[in-house]
Amino acid sequence: MLFQILSLLLNIAGGLLTGACLLRWYMQYQRVSFNNPLGQLVLALTSWMVLPLRRITKGLRGGDWASILGAWLVQVVQFVLLWLASGGLASLLSVLVVATIGVANIGISTMVVVTLVHVVLSWLSSGNAVMNAVFYQLTAPLLRPLRKIIPLIGGVDLSPIVLLVGLQIISIMLAHLQSRLLLAV
Repeated sequence: MLFQILSLLLNIAGGLLTGACLLRWYMQYQRVSFNNPLGQLVLALTSWMVLPLRRITKGLRGGDWASILGAWLVQVVQFVLLWLASGGLASLLSVLVVATIGVANIGISTMVVVTLVHVVLSWLSSGNAVMNAVFYQLTAPLLRPLRKIIPLIGGVDLSPIVLLVGLQIISIMLAHLQSRLLLAV
């Protein structure tokens, strides 16, 4: 019972921090402004970790590697704590690989949430225009290719549903791989 409670709390805290780090990276990659409530939340959750990590990653070109490293380190800490609480049944190397898969899985979960918020905001015509634009910018690269092949049905765009199903399928495959790695050793 205590292990399940610890696992729940670590999943919530680790998932929130990892998702925020990945969202910080993605917002920078998509050149989305941080001058909005979502951007301010992401900065508040991650700056304490990402800014010091930038000193380590400043020589690497091509993106915000500090945010990616921060996301991975959060997952490593989460899975090492769970590994220690479970009595160290798996190898430490498999825990590191599972943490890497965890980053990918949380990235997918983050995009599911972003897509759902985008859909809900698109239904609310009186919604905040700034937030609508932010979520549109974040989802457009994933929805654009789907919109090219999926026609509107009765004026309704079904591409977010297809995206959500695809993301869930990938998430299930990653979770299965993650559990197999932990059970294999």
